[in-house]
Amino acid sequence: MTVNNTIAHQRLILSGDRERFKELLRRRLIECGWRDQIRMVCREIVKEHDSNSITLDMLVARVTPRARALVPDPVKKELLQKIKTHLLTQKNL
Repeated sequence: MTVNNTIAHQRLILSGDRERFKELLRRRLIECGWRDQIRMVCREIVKEHDSNSITLDMLVARVTPRARALVPDPVKKELLQKIKTHLLTQKNL
């Protein structure tokens, strides 16, 4: 993380807006069916292994790259644009 990204991240946390953006992302991911897709990915991975031999850490490690790749571009773009706009308006205050 660069210094500017760190500062922007701290501003979002201190203002409470980070939580607002997380909630927006959560809603958008549910709306587009991403959460259901990830649920299915998890089930596939558990089926591939003996359900007693897979740990939560193993599951997270296997699912995370696929989950990130499955986030739709429009959702990413919307969130990034909203964050940029928010930070720019905060900077001008």
